[in-house]
Amino acid sequence: MNLERLANLLGMSKTTVSRALNGYPEVNGRTRERVLKAAKENGYQANPMARSLALGRTNVFGIIYPLLPADLGDPMFLDVVAGMSAALEQVNKNLIIAPVSPSNELPSYQQIVRGRRVDGLVVGRTLVRDERIAFLSKSRFPFVAHGRTELDAAYAWFDYDNAAGIRMAMERLLGLGHQRVALISAPLELNFARQRKDSFIASMSSAGLSVDPRHLIDNTLDRRSGYQAMQQLLACSPRPTAVIVDNHLSGVGAVRALLDAGIDIGKEISLIVWGNMADTLAGANVTTIDQPDPHKAGARMIAMLMELEDGKPAGELQELWQPVLMPGATVGAAPR
Repeated sequence: MNLERLANLLGMSKTTVSRALNGYPEVNGRTRERVLKAAKENGYQANPMARSLALGRTNVFGIIYPLLPADLGDPMFLDVVAGMSAALEQVNKNLIIAPVSPSNELPSYQQIVRGRRVDGLVVGRTLVRDERIAFLSKSRFPFVAHGRTELDAAYAWFDYDNAAGIRMAMERLLGLGHQRVALISAPLELNFARQRKDSFIASMSSAGLSVDPRHLIDNTLDRRSGYQAMQQLLACSPRPTAVIVDNHLSGVGAVRALLDAGIDIGKEISLIVWGNMADTLAGANVTTIDQPDPHKAGARMIAMLMELEDGKPAGELQELWQPVLMPGATVGAAPR
């Protein structure tokens, strides 16, 4: 049973039947009820492509992502994407990931918005000053930012509390007597890295401790750079008694550098890494600042996108989830 046959059966125009099926307000209640009853009794199923065209929707959400080599082997990233995909499958929608080079990222956003190729976007790895979010906000295009940014406008975002996570790690280390604490950071133009560094410095200051500039190393976002950063810290004199790594991709390299140097992790140097390390084959039971439920986080961002699509104001869609400090074997009392 197609739309034309259903319309002929009812003695109505295809336009009236289509509007009744799609819930247009100008169709009166009695007509809508009659159309829906006939559709159910005769096994009518809408053509999803035709329905999408009628509603001006693609039933596709997207992520434009400058993929790094490490991303495809990153279980946390893949778990978030899996949560998004599963949520969309439940409502017969799809997710596309468009890999782009960093230099072509903003033009790709402009192209997708102009062509209305997707119904909404998830913006990942938000920057402190993010032209993508400024452009999407100005264009009034539906999006959810996976992370926050310094933008003086209401926009939808989902994030974990970066400042709180670092405070928890610092409270643990300071309570064990550590005073020479180092931080290995992702590139500081990334908003999460900036927030985590600011929280680290504030925690040291509150404890009356100064930060050795040699103990602040940034621009690390993969195993190699994490390994090299830890080697730099080991070469310091005096070297830190504890290290926080603000992302799990660099954390794997940092652990490997300590093991290769013969360091007894948790006794000679304590280590805390932001992000789940369970599937990284790091070679140690690492104490972590964990972002719980990445699968649910992905599903929640999709739900927020659909709420935007249904007209909910972006400023009412802002969620901050709390990280959790997960104990491991890599933290101990400061060596004497």
